[in-house]
Amino acid sequence: MVDSADNQGTSTRPYLLRALHDWCTDNGFTPYLAVYVGPGVQVPMEYVKNNEIVLNVGFEATSGLQLGNEFIEFKARFGGVAREIRVPVDHVVAIYARENGQGMAFPVPTEAGVRAEATAESTPIRGLRLASSEVAQASPPAPPEPPKDTPPEPAGPGGGRPALKRVK
Repeated sequence: MVDSADNQGTSTRPYLLRALHDWCTDNGFTPYLAVYVGPGVQVPMEYVKNNEIVLNVGFEATSGLQLGNEFIEFKARFGGVAREIRVPVDHVVAIYARENGQGMAFPVPTEAGVRAEATAESTPIRGLRLASSEVAQASPPAPPEPPKDTPPEPAGPGGGRPALKRVK
């Protein structure tokens, strides 16, 4: 018998982080990580704002970078002082290229609770649009269906179906 947890497999987050890190470096971009700072996160606390820190994880800015399945570990200089950084993978809320903002956002860790979700929605990561909060805001509720015997009203200026706008 197979346990239902085994059907889930391991988290895809570390694999996606490595893939996007590779994509950034292969294209000459600087990979940045946005990290929710909570239990188990080892970063310079003086640089943490609203329980979040953004880290440059490019090879030029780090020493001994290890993108593991459980932790991201490296050494980096902050204000000229070398620091040991250790971030649980589930605390990474986004990885993106500094130059163009392309990347991927992830859910906030469960122990962050409602407060962190409200913070993430009110202060999106610079250069990265968090799709989950925008979808909820950009999709207005569907209008009620007209009765079957009433002909549909023609769409006037500004009316009609909402359209998606591609942002580059």
